Amino acid sequence: MTQAMKIAIVDDEKDMRQSISQWLALSGFDTETFPSAEDALKALGADYPGVVVSDIKMPGMDGMAFLKKLMSVDSALPVIMITGHGDVPMAVEAMRVGAYDFLEKPFNPDKMTELAKKATLRRRMTLDARALRRDLGDGTTIMKKLIGASPVMERLREDILDIAQADGHVLIDGETGTGKTLVAHALHAVGAKATREFVMVPCAGREEEELGRELFGPMVDGGRLPAVEFARGGTLVLEDIEALSQDVQARLLAWINQQGSPAETRIVAISNLQEQGKTVEDCLRPDLFYRLAAMKITLPPLRQRGEDILILFTRFVDLFAEEYGCAAPGVSAQEAAQLLQAPWPGNIRQLTNMAERAVLQSRRGSGTISSLLMADHDEVQPVMTTEGKPLKEYVEAFERMLIDNTMRRHKGSIVGVMDELLLPRRTLNEKMAKYGLQRSDYL
Repeated sequence: MTQAMKIAIVDDEKDMRQSISQWLALSGFDTETFPSAEDALKALGADYPGVVVSDIKMPGMDGMAFLKKLMSVDSALPVIMITGHGDVPMAVEAMRVGAYDFLEKPFNPDKMTELAKKATLRRRMTLDARALRRDLGDGTTIMKKLIGASPVMERLREDILDIAQADGHVLIDGETGTGKTLVAHALHAVGAKATREFVMVPCAGREEEELGRELFGPMVDGGRLPAVEFARGGTLVLEDIEALSQDVQARLLAWINQQGSPAETRIVAISNLQEQGKTVEDCLRPDLFYRLAAMKITLPPLRQRGEDILILFTRFVDLFAEEYGCAAPGVSAQEAAQLLQAPWPGNIRQLTNMAERAVLQSRRGSGTISSLLMADHDEVQPVMTTEGKPLKEYVEAFERMLIDNTMRRHKGSIVGVMDELLLPRRTLNEKMAKYGLQRSDYL
């Protein structure tokens, strides 16, 4: 479902561009090569799904002129410059113009691979943020992106719209797979800093010195701006905030204090702490915690979202069915009840994986959703029960799912839905009103 990242290699020397292409292709990248900057510019647009590797010295348009053209088209496009011996001052100037980094010949291929991984990760986050910003351009579209009709999701959407307009830093917590990164993107995309940079830094599994350099500099990887400078005026997202060492926490607090109030750069801290009986507050020094948790959003686990489970599952099933070019498997009343009863420790991420597996096995003509559920959740029984919830809730959730699926299948045709479900128009209208379904959403 996610578009693959590309690497465009621009070099007038055929052997060099083929060598780089072959090495990066062996490392798992999708590469394309260009013999000149002029040829590359014809293919590289504002939302190019990847990064660029370019030599500095080329006939015709050289690397510096090429870089300036690219920056005028898309200032967030990562461009890695390759320089010969003695051209380092020119490479440093390229960094000032906007290059992501540079490599001096002869370079270590492993260094190229590592740099490409970091650059493509940043590009992915930039493009995701742009796509989300386009999707969440107003308060109505954000409702559609953050799917769910449960009261907790209604409150979450309201909180995002309110907090996005405020100035304070934000702490997002919740169980794994609940969508914390999506909420961080949404806060930025509908806020006052939406046109500025969105920078995400993972804090877990990093050496203290490496993380400190990436966050505060003074320079990273031969001249790239540290995160606090790159995100200046925008949003800096710190994922796994609980993993910060005491020294990095102190430096972060000092940087926050230097900003004053209101802060020029907003910090969105994401906590993925899973340790039983321990909170993110236990992991951070108190003065830093209270600065980061000026505003807090706790994402609800999937098991507390009621009929959202069926709404999400059928939506994911439809998307995967479209991707794999097959019919979406139906959900029986028993399977709907089992989906609602499952504990979902992996939350939305686990539900997404379940939907994809359901589509794949349906395409093969074997297996059931019940069998997948029982494989994932030992406690889910193969018979429909009402343990933990009133029967009425299961019936209503299943009814809503049936009407929703049928409306989407008939593209909003009321007559088509009436004929398939054998419902009179008045009854269908009443049920659609009851479940918050609007015909305009299916046209």
